[in-house]
Amino acid sequence: MPLPPRLVVVSGPSGVGKGTLVNKVIAAHPEVVHSVSCTTRAPRPGERDGIDYHFVDDETFRGLVSSGALLEWAKVHGASYGTPEEQVETVLAEGHPIILEIDVQGGIAIREKRPDALLIFIEPPSMEELARRLKARGTETPLEIERRLANAKGEMEMAPLYDVRILNDGADRAAEELARCIAQA
Repeated sequence: MPLPPRLVVVSGPSGVGKGTLVNKVIAAHPEVVHSVSCTTRAPRPGERDGIDYHFVDDETFRGLVSSGALLEWAKVHGASYGTPEEQVETVLAEGHPIILEIDVQGGIAIREKRPDALLIFIEPPSMEELARRLKARGTETPLEIERRLANAKGEMEMAPLYDVRILNDGADRAAEELARCIAQA
């Protein structure tokens, strides 16, 4: 059964497995669209412009902010990230659910602009497991990992502001729970 058109925000600490869960939901429900955010950070190995992110420079990003083209934006881990509003509106108008995989600052900004959005917070089983996952993915330096773990504490404090909290103690189970939450329109 197709999932209903709705704006879904998925947030949680870096390394918690947001991308894995979102990808599993999209694989099971091809009608779901993954929003492509803009960012000023450099691409990680294997990331593709326009698919994983729209990689832009600081000047271009500032232009998007000043023109009002972004539904939300935030500075996270030293880089800027934002969601193009036109993309979200187009997907919803076409009758598809759209998932924004964004940080908690962006999630709270979405809540203010779009109170109908479903906000889902993904939690790690423990901070130790989160640290293990960050190290295992091998995409950040030790200093960046340290910064992301420090930021995770503040992000976890924001979890009660979300509609749903999902413990990612197993990707298949957590992805099924994520899909069930989206289905409950």
